[in-house]
Amino acid sequence: MEGISIAKLLIVGALIVLLFGTNKLRSLGGDLGSAIKGFKKAMKDEEPAVAKTTAEEVPADRVTHKE
Repeated sequence: MEGISIAKLLIVGALIVLLFGTNKLRSLGGDLGSAIKGFKKAMKDEEPAVAKTTAEEVPADRVTHKE
């Protein structure tokens, strides 16, 4: 068992291009790229909101009890 070689990957790639066509693959690639960009932007926008809520939960002044 030798695994996946470069020649096998090229054959599979050529078959995919023949089945779907270059225009459909180009639009699929663009859609995938914009989806990834949107996901990264949403993750970046979420980080400050999480940091803000954790900062609000921590009390500013701690009260100590003296006996």
